[in-house]
Amino acid sequence: MRYIDCTCFWFWQMPPKKTATLNLRIDPAIKEAARIAALREHRSVANLVELLVRRHCRASGIEIPRQEELFTAKEPGDE
Repeated sequence: MRYIDCTCFWFWQMPPKKTATLNLRIDPAIKEAARIAALREHRSVANLVELLVRRHCRASGIEIPRQEELFTAKEPGDE
């Protein structure tokens, strides 16, 4: 019997997803409310915060650039 190594072939085809860390101070009662809200929606608190920021930006007309645009942006002076 012959085995084929299929180790993460799909991984090499996917673009890397990058994340950033956001540290903030918040009222403990708000933090607990966010934890409960996230649990009810089967989300992490981080995912809930991201969702709320996206909704706020959409409602306020603030465009959120796609990740590819952030990491392929030209430096000032590049042509």
